[in-house]
Amino acid sequence: MALTLKAMEYFTTALRHGSIVKAAAELNIAASAISSAIDQVEAEFDLTLVVRQRARGIQANAAGREVARKCEHLLDDYRSLLVEGTDLKRSQSGTLRIGYYAPIAPAFLPQVFDAFLEDGSAVTLDLEECNNDDAQDGLLTGKYDAILFVAEGVRPSIDFDVLITAPPYCLLPQSHPLTRYESVTMDQIAKEPLVVLNRPLAASYYEGLFQVGTRQAPVVAYANSTEMVRSLVAAGRGCAILNMLPLTSDTYGGAPVVARPILDALPPLTLAIGYDSARPRRIVQDFARACRDHFEKIGPAKLVISG
Repeated sequence: MALTLKAMEYFTTALRHGSIVKAAAELNIAASAISSAIDQVEAEFDLTLVVRQRARGIQANAAGREVARKCEHLLDDYRSLLVEGTDLKRSQSGTLRIGYYAPIAPAFLPQVFDAFLEDGSAVTLDLEECNNDDAQDGLLTGKYDAILFVAEGVRPSIDFDVLITAPPYCLLPQSHPLTRYESVTMDQIAKEPLVVLNRPLAASYYEGLFQVGTRQAPVVAYANSTEMVRSLVAAGRGCAILNMLPLTSDTYGGAPVVARPILDALPPLTLAIGYDSARPRRIVQDFARACRDHFEKIGPAKLVISG
């Protein structure tokens, strides 16, 4: 039989008082429960630890005093753990571990952090870019406290809040003839060389936007980062289809790109935040709330484009 924390508490309280009756009164339980706990501790160690004297109460022998001392240490550690756990849940402190798939998370995460992190807060941010599947795996295994991911194909066991629904748009070099139009069609895009964001979920999504047999020009490049896609487009390698819109039209290469909405009725992608909504730490709860507030107030107007 495993030695329980309750048995250790009853045992040490009885030895501290030198009386089963007094220990029972302090703990507001029956004296028989104290006596049973002493028996359990002695049975666990297969030792006599307490001398019971009818008129003088109980007294620990040398082995009993040593066991009681170690039990007290364990109980102190347990109580400290409970206090620290409560403080951790209620305070803005510790490390906030975020896995993000959102291709343009740098466009909004700094503003989100500014909105909810208190001045002088003892919070360390641990941010890791990952693909959509790895983000969900990391949340389920405890690697991440929260994730930003695309909710299409979400695992059934993941709790999430939708942040924004982003329709696809066409990205063009600044000098491209299609920039003369306020919006473009998939038929027009099908005639252009295509640069594809080659990440799990993304590549198949973008390929699936074209009806079978309609694309007339080849894929000229696959790139696994949004900024590389944007830079290749800016350099005139082709056009691209993306969903979320950075706050700037400039690229790392220095040349600008132009975004145009697509007139066709196409399925969007849904950016979501996933976290344990049942028992979140305060810092996780605050982060989730700040993400929702950000997109409710200013996010959609700046980070998506639609016809």
